[in-house]
Amino acid sequence: MSEEFLGRTFKSGNSVALRLPKGLGIEEGTKVRMVKEDRMTFRVEPVDQPRRKIDVSGFAGKAPWLKPLPPELREFEERPSTIAARQRAEEEAPERGA
Repeated sequence: MSEEFLGRTFKSGNSVALRLPKGLGIEEGTKVRMVKEDRMTFRVEPVDQPRRKIDVSGFAGKAPWLKPLPPELREFEERPSTIAARQRAEEEAPERGA
């Protein structure tokens, strides 16, 4: 069952405006797209907005007790191709000197 709301249009500049009742649950500042489906029949849908980016450059020094973590040092096994290349270089080194 749908709810019913009454409203009245009014002039706003060169436009005709319609206030949307709070009971519809649309938050203030929401961008919407209006699609005319038929005479005096419209569909109102929210416009997908890109996520806003937060500038964190002003936060530096605001929490001096927080220290950045040191980078994690990890040891990795050598790749077989690296081992083979090193062995070839070691084999060729005495030949070069001769």
